[in-house]
Amino acid sequence: MLHIFVDADACPVKQEVYRVASRYSLDVTLVANARMRIPDERGIKLQIVNNGTNAADDWIVEHVQPLDIVVTADIPLASRCLKKGARAIRPTGKPFTENNIGDTLAVRDLLSDLRGAGEITGGPPPLKRQDRSRFLQQLDEMIQSILRNPLNTTNKEQGPSDEWTSQ
Repeated sequence: MLHIFVDADACPVKQEVYRVASRYSLDVTLVANARMRIPDERGIKLQIVNNGTNAADDWIVEHVQPLDIVVTADIPLASRCLKKGARAIRPTGKPFTENNIGDTLAVRDLLSDLRGAGEITGGPPPLKRQDRSRFLQQLDEMIQSILRNPLNTTNKEQGPSDEWTSQ
């Protein structure tokens, strides 16, 4: 059964995930390093992991199944989930796919190298209302696509969203 995992510590779209998951009666697991308030609703649970480096990522990768959805801004986590046949989407609504993950990782690594050399590259822009709207739309479309064709485990084609690789 399709399940949504949320890399929850800094996820700004948890309320949106709850709303879409409720519409489809899907289970949601928020994975975090610390307690947080979650709705007292069937199908929503919080998994607390230790504070070790990548503990939440490792837990998600260990439990994610093909066709599950992972909500994360963490590019390496998204890559690991795609390799397991899961889908991954950023809080901005931009899906990670097999077509864009390589470029996305390369840009991430380049920016990391620039920061390490003392270049100021800035962080991600603040989440805007249109990002939340796009997230809701893309998550809904991703779920519908999986439900329409559950035998399709490819993450290569996600529609026009493939154009987003570096954000």
